[in-house]
Amino acid sequence: MLLTIATILGGLGIFLLAVTMMTDGLKLAAGEGLKDALVRSTRTPLRGLAFGFVVTSLVRSSGAVTVATIGFVNAGLLTLAQSLGVVYGANIGTTTTGWLVALVGLDFRIEVLALPLIGLGMLARLVGGDRRIGALGEAIAGFGLFFIGIEYLRDAFAGIAASIDVAAITPHGIAGLLLYVGVGFLLTLVTQSSGAAITITLSAVAGGVLTLDAGAATVIGTNIGTTSTAVLAAIGATANARRVAAAHVLFNVLTGGVALFLLPVMLWVVRFGATVIGIADAPSVALAGFHTLFNVLGVLMIWPLTDRLAAFLERRFVTRAETLARPQFIDQTIIGAPALALEALTRELERATAITRDVVAASIGTSFHRGSDSQRQILTGLLEAIAPYIAQLGESRLSPDQAERLALALRIVNYLEDVATLARAIGDQSTRIAAIRHASAAERIATYEAATLTHIASCDPSRPDFDAAGLDAQYDALRSHWHALKSHLLETAVQRQIPLAPLNPALDALRSCLKVAEQMTKVAQRLATFRVTPAEPGSGADADSAEDSALRSGVAADAAFPDGAAGADGSIVGRASDLRGH
Repeated sequence: MLLTIATILGGLGIFLLAVTMMTDGLKLAAGEGLKDALVRSTRTPLRGLAFGFVVTSLVRSSGAVTVATIGFVNAGLLTLAQSLGVVYGANIGTTTTGWLVALVGLDFRIEVLALPLIGLGMLARLVGGDRRIGALGEAIAGFGLFFIGIEYLRDAFAGIAASIDVAAITPHGIAGLLLYVGVGFLLTLVTQSSGAAITITLSAVAGGVLTLDAGAATVIGTNIGTTSTAVLAAIGATANARRVAAAHVLFNVLTGGVALFLLPVMLWVVRFGATVIGIADAPSVALAGFHTLFNVLGVLMIWPLTDRLAAFLERRFVTRAETLARPQFIDQTIIGAPALALEALTRELERATAITRDVVAASIGTSFHRGSDSQRQILTGLLEAIAPYIAQLGESRLSPDQAERLALALRIVNYLEDVATLARAIGDQSTRIAAIRHASAAERIATYEAATLTHIASCDPSRPDFDAAGLDAQYDALRSHWHALKSHLLETAVQRQIPLAPLNPALDALRSCLKVAEQMTKVAQRLATFRVTPAEPGSGADADSAEDSALRSGVAADAAFPDGAAGADGSIVGRASDLRGH
């Protein structure tokens, strides 16, 4: 018995090693191509399903694919709706493991395939080193080891079946089925691999240790247990990533519940199919068929409900950042009243600009902190809501003044988006800037950063001392400050007083500070123009003179907006994308 237990543990260890080698090898071989392929292949739910199936079939782990999907959602590369298709496909893809185990159970000579794969794979690994060919060789060798691990497990469970009376210890009825569901869940929880749990279960059925009914219940449990990996991966992740994990749990629990309810019918179907094709004496094949059948059935059931599921999850796990990212002033109810809509848009743009100044302040200088990531998320969400509102308002019947103000608003949004991107780049290079803060360089860098923050703080049209015309002079002084700092840092580097390696990234980040100041200057000047309410017809010259005064103060750098001119019906001519630029 000790030898049998040792064989099971060894076989399981070889299997898990094989899965790790395949997963790591394929990830290294794909490189950045995996991310690009994921983004391209998830543009529709059906393509996402196919991608999830293919990748899971290759790496032998639905958990790894689901965790990777959560990571991409966490990084903002995938939306919730896109990720659901990948989750469905990963569940179907994990059933291919069962078919490989069943293949071994049909007296397949495993050494004919496994040993050459291990030999060729390791040869490629040695020759290729850290290059792509080496990573691919590691994956091929892992695939060979995969079959070796299955072979050990099959032989061990066959020995157990020969030494004990399996029928005497097998519980019956619904209680017995639930017990085996729990066993499958625990197997997956312990191994953190649904593939390993399914391999153990199918090997036990092939060896006669488990009946087909008990094996089917155990496989249902493994399907539910695989959600634990996603749940663990979602801890501390973004709200969208937690929604993906919740979708995975809901899908697997629903699928498992339906499979348990229809277990007698589904087992009859797979037994009948096995009899028709002449392999009725291969219970592992029937179990592999059952595993595939209930996963495909689960996808067919939930597919029509995907949009509703996504909408349901969007209302869950709402974070404070998401709440703050929602518009507080613009509203669909006033879209038909352009004057009111523009007033609300003014307040929303002022709010977005204030948040942008906070994002910049959190990203520049020694005060940099990761809290800026949350602020940047708020800003991104808010800008993503403002831009479509501007486009929708542009379809209304607008006066020429209103059309021009709306074009100006879209330009402000574009500048704020640029600032958010630059602030992130500055924050990412904060360690490089810290690395060159030596001796006189540290004082000069700190002075430059403080001057940048002072300038950005002055880019606030709501301040009593706001001077739109004076911002240009302040910016020119800051630019001169930057050129002096750059010259000093280069001279100091030549004298080897600061390290050369981080110098260029640090210079890029410090140059981005100047770019941020430039964009915020434009934002402040154009926002000052936007805040001026055009005169109503017949209201006299006071309002006109107020607007003319604001324009003369230097905020009319974009005096002509050919891409935002008004058409004959008052609608804005030109697309939003045409307004990007300076």
